Amino acid sequence: MSAVREAAPASPATIRTKIPARLDRLPWARFHWLIVFGLGTVWILDGLEVTNVGAVGSRLTETGSGLALSASGIGTAAAIYVIGACLGALFFGQLTDRFGRRKLFMITLGIYIVATVATAFSFAPWYFYVCRFVTGAGIGGEYASINSAIDELIPARARGRVDLTINGSYWLGSLAGSAAALFFLDQSIFAKDFGWRLSFGVGAVIGLTVLLVRRNVPESPRWLFIHGREEEAERIVAEIESSVEHETGEDLPDPERAITVHQRKSISFREIAGVAFKRYPRRSILAMALFVGQAFLYNGVTFDLGTLFTKFENVASGTVPIFTIVFAAGNFAGPILLGRLFDTLGRKPMISGTYIGSAVVAAAMAYLFSNGTLGTWGLEGMIVATFFLASAGASAAYLTASEIFPMETRALAIAFFYAIGTGLGGIIGPLLFGRMIASGSRSEVAIAFWIGAAVMAIGGIVELVMGVKAERQSLEDIATPITAAEADAEGGGSAEAGAAGAGVSADLLDPQRRESLVFRQRAEEARAWAAEHRARAHEVRSGALPGNGQAEDRAGIEETLAEIAELQAKAFDARADAQEERAGAEAAEGPHDRDAARERAEAAEQRAVAEEEHAAALGAEDKAAAERHEALMAAATERARAHEHRNEAHQARAKVDESDEAGAEVAGARAEMHDAWALMHERQGAAHAARAAEDQTEVHALRREVEHAEQAALAAEERVGAAEHRAQARELQGIQDQAEEAAQEREQAAERDRRRREVEERIRSRLARRQARDQHGLRRFRPGPGSTFYSPGMPATPPPRGVSEEELDHEIETISRALDEHGATEREDLARLVGARYWGPGRFGPALREAVSEGRARRLSLRTYGPPRDDGESDGDQPSGS
Repeated sequence: MSAVREAAPASPATIRTKIPARLDRLPWARFHWLIVFGLGTVWILDGLEVTNVGAVGSRLTETGSGLALSASGIGTAAAIYVIGACLGALFFGQLTDRFGRRKLFMITLGIYIVATVATAFSFAPWYFYVCRFVTGAGIGGEYASINSAIDELIPARARGRVDLTINGSYWLGSLAGSAAALFFLDQSIFAKDFGWRLSFGVGAVIGLTVLLVRRNVPESPRWLFIHGREEEAERIVAEIESSVEHETGEDLPDPERAITVHQRKSISFREIAGVAFKRYPRRSILAMALFVGQAFLYNGVTFDLGTLFTKFENVASGTVPIFTIVFAAGNFAGPILLGRLFDTLGRKPMISGTYIGSAVVAAAMAYLFSNGTLGTWGLEGMIVATFFLASAGASAAYLTASEIFPMETRALAIAFFYAIGTGLGGIIGPLLFGRMIASGSRSEVAIAFWIGAAVMAIGGIVELVMGVKAERQSLEDIATPITAAEADAEGGGSAEAGAAGAGVSADLLDPQRRESLVFRQRAEEARAWAAEHRARAHEVRSGALPGNGQAEDRAGIEETLAEIAELQAKAFDARADAQEERAGAEAAEGPHDRDAARERAEAAEQRAVAEEEHAAALGAEDKAAAERHEALMAAATERARAHEHRNEAHQARAKVDESDEAGAEVAGARAEMHDAWALMHERQGAAHAARAAEDQTEVHALRREVEHAEQAALAAEERVGAAEHRAQARELQGIQDQAEEAAQEREQAAERDRRRREVEERIRSRLARRQARDQHGLRRFRPGPGSTFYSPGMPATPPPRGVSEEELDHEIETISRALDEHGATEREDLARLVGARYWGPGRFGPALREAVSEGRARRLSLRTYGPPRDDGESDGDQPSGS
């Protein structure tokens, strides 16, 4: 077996397998034809469905067809079909990556068969739309599961032309749909409302036939060994190899390359999305551009081809299938004749060439069509020329999305870019073309052709800039599986591809990370030696008699050697940490982050030196040498601490720009503190180094520097405390300000409530006085009906019309304040002071009378008013003037 487990068989493990290489080395055999016929037929079914609706579309718009759709309704049905395909692709695509290719391509085909049969029984437009949606969902799911399975089973050297040929088989379905429509739309054979229904049955018959063939198609071995089922994968590949050897009569060569993968039962959608948009953003843009371009042009023209010829060339609906047959034949010829070049000349020149070439021809067609100079067969010829090129390019879009992403994301990548690209192009295209055709204007249809040419040209340009060289390469070379070592970096060259194919992380192509790996290996070897020495110590003690001093000495020596080996292992690990930090510094974004990583690297380097000196001290031959190594160990330890403080200082400075004023002050103080401690530890390290060199003069001088540096560091610590206290004081001040604002708001609310109650009380008193005055006062002698026979007074009168009691109270308050401020005032001057001219007609007089009645004002003479008397006595009984 070529798959070797490195963990217990009961759970997913790390395995090394040659299955991809074994599949890629196979010669073409009957097994591959089984894949082509069993899986490739999905495009025949899609072509059948799309073309069938386009071919019978004219009939469905006629009275007596049983549906009587409008021309724009045909475009709507096409858009709904595409929406279903997009959603189905996304839904079933994720399930395909999770549950396997085979299970899903059986389910999605069953959904298609049921939905297309149901379409034949359509009795209303809404029902027709629903059936088209479900049919599209089945086809969209087929795209995700089938494309991924095909590419994982077909050898790398033939993958391009096989994929294009299979994708091009869409047009065989188109031919079948057109031929069936031509037969079933013949009213001399079938009724107008019956023949088009039978045409949908053709898809169901083909689908049932394909379902029988697919039972013999195995699950993708690549998917199996990733998901912990390598034994089943081995069995399938062995059976394929056996059948191929029996068929060809030749022994297969040994596979050359292997890949190491970490098996997993499932992979999260977030991780899959991260691969597409973080690891391969350029490839994602490429796939999007290719799908949008082909989907807009193809869906727009194909769905509306029948109505285009009927509307502008006066072609009878029963004759439209002839044009769709010619159209389909040209489309099928493109991938068949050009497919081999995608494996020889390469993906980039062929994909960009077909996209841009079709755009140029489409632009010429738009110009000639707007002038009306093409004629019926001239238009057909231009359409065939355009789509001869576009068909090969469109087929390559599916191939590209399948090739350039890791195996675990393959089905969902196809589904996602198909859904997004087709959603943008495939829905807008039919709707735009349908409405342009319904307008009856050649110039408007020409605009639609121009737009289609533009999006195809953009796709070709993006391929030129971002295309991936994938011809004749193993899928694992193009994009390393997620479950293997990390995939190669975006845009990596052949070295990255080779590392990816061997299952090696692209990070290890970095010299520093490779050096880190060497140190990790040496650390493990040192630990192995440590374990050996400890084992010998136990063996010596186990075989020695009690009290055997010589045996105890030997065991002690072995334990010392074990301790030395452990220290060496720690030193190697520290050096590995240093290399990884240096590599991380190169990838850091900001200058402070980069400097911090470099300081961490230097700290790790000094820790390694300290561990080495500690080991040397343990193994020293005499006390003097041991003391010297201990001094050097202390010096390295102090230097490591200095670099750690430098790291903290850089991290603190990074926070200065991110914090508010108080936080920035604290962070700046901490940075200065760490710099001070770093200087102290550097001086301390230098003192230990001088002690190791037995330079007592330098030792004494450095000790004084250490004392000064320590005091400076302690002062810096106090400044940090001061900054923190100031920050805390600011925070408390802020809380206090908020509390005061809240208290003021409460007081203001209480004051407003008190004033409101005062106003309400004044209004109640005013209404009561007014009622009493009207019933018992002078009011009863005024003309008008009274409340009794003997009292001819009028009922209580409200304020002037349109004035509320609250407004009246405010006007009275304004009059009262003016009199308090100015004293006795003539009536005209008082009206001017309170701005009565802005109150409205007839409002000042009643307000003044009410103010006098309430005791808020006092009438001094016929035309003069003043503030109320000091004793608060009311003038309410005074006669009030106007």
